[in-house]
Amino acid sequence: MKKKILAFSCLLLLSDQLASAQQPTPPAPAQQPAVKADALSWTVMQAWKTESKPVDFVQSLDGRMVFILGDDSKVYLYSAEGQKLGVIPVDPGTVALDITPRGEMLYVMDKNGAYKALDISFAKDIDLSGSPFKGKENAPVALVVFSDFQCPFCSKVHPLMEEVMKKNPDTVKLVFKHMPLGMHQQAEPAARAAIAAQEQGKFWEMHDALFAAATGGGLSTEAIEKAAAAIGLDVAKFKADWNSPAIQEKLSKDMSAARLAEVNGTPTLFVNGRRVNAPSPEAIQKMIDQELSKKK
Repeated sequence: MKKKILAFSCLLLLSDQLASAQQPTPPAPAQQPAVKADALSWTVMQAWKTESKPVDFVQSLDGRMVFILGDDSKVYLYSAEGQKLGVIPVDPGTVALDITPRGEMLYVMDKNGAYKALDISFAKDIDLSGSPFKGKENAPVALVVFSDFQCPFCSKVHPLMEEVMKKNPDTVKLVFKHMPLGMHQQAEPAARAAIAAQEQGKFWEMHDALFAAATGGGLSTEAIEKAAAAIGLDVAKFKADWNSPAIQEKLSKDMSAARLAEVNGTPTLFVNGRRVNAPSPEAIQKMIDQELSKKK
């Protein structure tokens, strides 16, 4: 009996040893980097006072704007340098706010849990001089589109703008601004081709031909020259203008306007300088009606 007990005990001991051998060795604790007691440093980059006692605040992701909810039921908008950009009244009892990354939407919440979303826009001063347009030159509302002839979304938004123009023939003019994106190798030559066609009074004809070519075989040199001939341009003059410094300068002017308006993609639309965040006929019409109401 003692031999059996001894053999069983040895078997248990052997099993424990095998189980221990199969257990992974725990990793050694990571060594913390040595930090000096006085390693932390800081620099005050901006310092300014607000007009009201703050209840909540948030800053845009790009650091350009600061939204401060005051105890007077107003949201104060400042630049990062402290320049006052505007004031938005909110419901009494509002206790919290948040924004989208660029600050184009403002979200507020009151103490009873009521939520509200507000569309925020700042009117940009966009230089429209010399830009091709449809509609009446003195129309009170300018619908501006920054576009790229190689962008598939730009060709799809054009029918939407035509629909808006048909509904507002006397009050809206459609203005085209060039913004060929760097990722589209054929977009920049196409933009210059459209400007060259504008020199002969046929921008919109070339506009339509370029978008048709882009969705067809592409915007090769041959395709663009073929389009120029098809719409009745003086091809020799067109070719000379196409690569001229004067045409490049006009394109650069549009690109500069795009940067100043903080346009970073196409298509981007503006109604009297206000960015269209939701490019639908209903949203654009609402913005147009708002602009017209200011004229009354």
